[in-house]
Amino acid sequence: MVVSIEDNQPSSSNNVGGSDDCFLVVELSEDDPLFEKKLKLLKDKGFGPSDSVYLQKTLVPHSLRVKLDALLERARIIHLNETELYFGASALDEGITEEFYSPRNELEALNCVLSLVDHYSGKSDVTNASLKALRVAIISRICNFGNKNKLETEIVKEACNSEKHLMSWAESHGLISKLQIAYVEGAGRGVLATEDLGVGDIALEIPISVIISEDLVYESDMIHILEKIDGISAETMLLLWSMRERHNIDSKYKFYFDALPEQFNTGLSFGVEATITLDGTLALEEILQAKQHLRSEYDKLFPALSVSFPGLFSPEFYTWEQYLWACELWYSNSMKIMFPDGKLKTCLIPVAGFLNHSVCPHILHYGKVDSVTNTLKFPLSRPCNRGEQCYLSYGNLSSSHLLTFYGFVPQELNPCVILSRLIFLEFFIDIEFVVDIEAGPDCSSEEGCQDSTTHMVRGTWLSVLTSQGLFYYGLPSPLLEHLRNAVNPGLHTMTLLQESLETEMMVLDDLYAIFDGMMKRLDDSVLEDRLSEKWDVQLAIQYKDLQRNIVSSILTACQAGRKMVTHELKRCMDEDIDG
Repeated sequence: MVVSIEDNQPSSSNNVGGSDDCFLVVELSEDDPLFEKKLKLLKDKGFGPSDSVYLQKTLVPHSLRVKLDALLERARIIHLNETELYFGASALDEGITEEFYSPRNELEALNCVLSLVDHYSGKSDVTNASLKALRVAIISRICNFGNKNKLETEIVKEACNSEKHLMSWAESHGLISKLQIAYVEGAGRGVLATEDLGVGDIALEIPISVIISEDLVYESDMIHILEKIDGISAETMLLLWSMRERHNIDSKYKFYFDALPEQFNTGLSFGVEATITLDGTLALEEILQAKQHLRSEYDKLFPALSVSFPGLFSPEFYTWEQYLWACELWYSNSMKIMFPDGKLKTCLIPVAGFLNHSVCPHILHYGKVDSVTNTLKFPLSRPCNRGEQCYLSYGNLSSSHLLTFYGFVPQELNPCVILSRLIFLEFFIDIEFVVDIEAGPDCSSEEGCQDSTTHMVRGTWLSVLTSQGLFYYGLPSPLLEHLRNAVNPGLHTMTLLQESLETEMMVLDDLYAIFDGMMKRLDDSVLEDRLSEKWDVQLAIQYKDLQRNIVSSILTACQAGRKMVTHELKRCMDEDIDG
């Protein structure tokens, strides 16, 4: 329900100014990279950048729900990422006011409002009963939302000695954990809650002394050589440090390296068969380019470093295979962490690296060291019950990126979770609509997201629209509008008139031609591939099937749209004849 600003302002009979009354403000930061787009969306809904919602000392249940909905509607918009904004435009165009953008966005919005309530409730002079009731209502919604998106975990076996030794070592250095490592079906290793954890509980607390960061390189005997290499990055230095430290029996981090796998099964380790299987997909070029780049970087360093400094860069520890292993380690396990000195560093976090990814994670925010305790905390944004696998978010990454650098493809889950998976399933189409379709950028940072000349599509089953009728079809409005303008620049309305309908038919024909060509390139894998037991071939097939399903849904939408337009065109022409 949309609640206007005026609806939330107190009247003269509302005991305005009472010591127990309060205003809650959901504010859009001017520093937000998407400020202008979000501000426009807020204004389109009748909101401003910093609206206040008034809470009296007590509220009846209905009024409480209205106030919470008002806060959440603003918070959802403020926490949208670029992809959610793009596809959310379709819902706004059809006048849908109760949007669901993604599980990530919903959790962000709920936790944002919860933090506002907690902040205001923390003031010593506040005894507003509505705040307490509002907090209970928010927690209830978070719990219900989490239950709808809960994933069942099948435990294969308990932790082995290497994981147990790692946990004991970390705890001896100050780690506080309410999680335990286990082997889980379909994901290798994961972490399970050892007790029932609620919203705001700290699942993991890791001291700085356990974190592997660039500081270790600067403290090592390698730095006097590494810092002389022109243009070398902190990440590359860490890579080289970890290649040697892995084999150091006296390393402080021995138990961490001992717990790592001998092989990371990411796209970077794909063999020839799996690479061939990916032919026609977005991931093929990404994997080939990534491996080419890594090989080029390796060749710049070796064997030159091993020849010049064999004591530091032993040839047996710095082979191409060992280099690729270290690259996969850092790609799949590292996290960007903000330290108290204000520096953002790429780090390896022992134990935390076993947390698996989910589009509806328990842990949303974990990237800043607490300056008071000098620890990195992992608080829960939704409850996690004892024995349940605890997830975090790796970011809003495309499926090709997850395949290449993490070694998995998001699974098709229940309809609610599928709705959220737009962040993994996008294709990007150039403004000229050339045949080549580029993979979606990493939208975990706003820098990687599309500009105004780039458009996206996704599996139409992810559409937030309640209907997929004429002029919409379950396809994104910005893309359709761009095509309409390209076909007929003078047309600015969507009506059941002949000119508008003929334009619509050309738009659908163009889209169908693009994706029909792509579907032909995504020819079905041969039977021998599907019967293969090789992990990389199976993963490649899984990814290719996902791409095929997306393209198929778009083709189906175009076909259904053309039937609707044909029907309306015939009726329009019949009316002209009768007229």
